[in-house]
Amino acid sequence: MNTNKFALVTGGTHGIGLELAKLLAADHYNLVIVARNKQELDEVSKALSDLHPIEVITIEKDLSDRDAPHQVVEALQAKGIVLDILVNNAGQGVYGEFVDTELDRELAIVQLNINACVILTKYALKEMVARNSGKILNVSSIAGKVPGPYQAVYHGTKAFVHFFSEAIRNEIKETGVTVTSLLPGATDTDFFNKADMEESKIVQEGDLADPADVAKDGYNALMEGKDKVISGFKNKVKIAMSNMMPDSLATDNMGKQQEPVTKGQNN
Repeated sequence: MNTNKFALVTGGTHGIGLELAKLLAADHYNLVIVARNKQELDEVSKALSDLHPIEVITIEKDLSDRDAPHQVVEALQAKGIVLDILVNNAGQGVYGEFVDTELDRELAIVQLNINACVILTKYALKEMVARNSGKILNVSSIAGKVPGPYQAVYHGTKAFVHFFSEAIRNEIKETGVTVTSLLPGATDTDFFNKADMEESKIVQEGDLADPADVAKDGYNALMEGKDKVISGFKNKVKIAMSNMMPDSLATDNMGKQQEPVTKGQNN
């Protein structure tokens, strides 16, 4: 029973984050769930605490706001919560050609996908290394292994998350702390709706993974202290093939997968 241990999950009310929260709750970790919708936070909190003998603390913050990650840290410190596990799951994208997309929206994505991850990891890692115990799961994506036309900023941020995770893992390899990078492929979550990406070929014609399966892969890798896990056999094959291609060819292939289904129909 891990009734005295705490895990924090960002974006823990939907998709992969929710499924990870369920797995942590089933293992009797007390939870801190960070998301921006109070009603959804309350619903998830009640559901998990009704099922399991755990404490669920909710923090209503939009991590795409510059000050929000610092405010999360302050809330943890005020409650005297020590994190045994940190899951940086929250992330967003925006769909379209970079020349046409909104700069402010992309800067908010950089803040959420990169800055919030760095701030929360810095805070948790310092405490974990000091006591020589703890685990961090950073949710990257196979998008972080291949440049992505129509999602240039998202792919760039996920590349950062993955290589950032691998680098700090190497730095602390002599400690009892582990950092794991989870790389899912296209998954059946609300991500594509929020990114205005429903008309892309990868959504319209692709085979979307079950977020519960992705979460299980990530959770197992986290608990085993692995450096990374690519979720799904097809995604493992896709990345292996991309690694053997010139970047220009891998980028072209990804662009064809992500282009709108209507592209070229009138040509």
